[in-house]
Amino acid sequence: MSVCLSTPAFSHPATSWHTIDWNNCHRRVRGLQVRIAKATKNQQWRQVKRLQRMLVRSFSAKALAVRRVTENRGRKTAGVDGETWDTPETKWSAVIRLRRQGYKPKPLRRVYIPKANGKRRPLGIPTMFDRAMQALYLMALDPVSETTADRNSYGFRPQRSTADAIEQIFVNLSRKNSAQWILEGDIKGCFDHISHDWITANVPLDRCIVRKWLKAGYMESSQWNPTEAGTPQGGIISPVLANMALDGLDTVLESHFGKKNTKASYKTKVNYVRYADDFVITGISRELLEQEVKPIVQRFMAERGLTLSAEKTLITHVSDGFDFLGQNIRKYNGKLLIKPAKLNLKVFLAKIKALIKGHKTVPAWKLIEMLNPVIRGWANYHRHVVSKETFSYVDYRIWKMLWQWCRRRHAKSP
Repeated sequence: MSVCLSTPAFSHPATSWHTIDWNNCHRRVRGLQVRIAKATKNQQWRQVKRLQRMLVRSFSAKALAVRRVTENRGRKTAGVDGETWDTPETKWSAVIRLRRQGYKPKPLRRVYIPKANGKRRPLGIPTMFDRAMQALYLMALDPVSETTADRNSYGFRPQRSTADAIEQIFVNLSRKNSAQWILEGDIKGCFDHISHDWITANVPLDRCIVRKWLKAGYMESSQWNPTEAGTPQGGIISPVLANMALDGLDTVLESHFGKKNTKASYKTKVNYVRYADDFVITGISRELLEQEVKPIVQRFMAERGLTLSAEKTLITHVSDGFDFLGQNIRKYNGKLLIKPAKLNLKVFLAKIKALIKGHKTVPAWKLIEMLNPVIRGWANYHRHVVSKETFSYVDYRIWKMLWQWCRRRHAKSP
């Protein structure tokens, strides 16, 4: 006689934050997400809507949404209501309160962060409750966005990185018979100008909830301001909404110039790589990119309320090189080399210099503790490309800065 030892179908229900079975939560949410992805692939949109509704109502998804917003880097940053969830009791209460009925998002708290060019980027900080709601609905939207996304889109996507985008550009440009001309595209204020009407009409998610997020407005200097366009930069779901607005250009280009590795594509060599709102399109000639490709891109963007930046959208020959994602891509006598960009190097050394100069009196161990993560992060980012000479130069410059720091600390030493 054999005994069947199997786990029960349902675990004991949680009664507090610390009694939640997280493995079971992940398993249940993952199972629903797989079903949503399959329904999306088969274009069964009614089934997608039903499964999404099932997911956002489940306890497992709500618990994971609260866990995400209370364990990320911004967990201590409050919205306009000043509320943070830093105790097990507040987290458990948030799980119970997460529901669609009667939900009305609060305005964003507007702050500004510096950009590399000296300008300031507006950032909207939602309340903890709104962040949790966005994280909850993002679980239902992620399977759809990943199933319908462009093949060569790499920004704000799971299991994809800048290194993958750079690798695809290398594949498109490295051969002797590869395209020689590049259209460097940059969208003007992408997050701030995406059409609300386009998002609500084309993003397969609860339209009522999405519209409430888009129209929530923001608080600046104690005054409420409306939002007529764009997605709130700073919201958890905003990068995915922006990605879905930009998805489809790859298909449009293939319809005009042929799919990759076909006879039509060999004639034009049009290939497309995008990371967030920055993209690169290759072509066989400047005329092709200027007269055919660029108008197609402009029409595609105009449908979504977007325009290309005139100062940053350039057509470049591969022998002159171009910067993309902090790296310089250029052919030297027919050989493609990818190196850290000069501007990226300059910004990094300025950061190191400011860090050393701003801590003249700290102990040596403390300065090393502050420098190591910055240096390690920058080096890891560029280690996949041709960066030996740049690393040697950086090593020399950092040594010189530290030597000056040491000389100042020990001026009386021989």
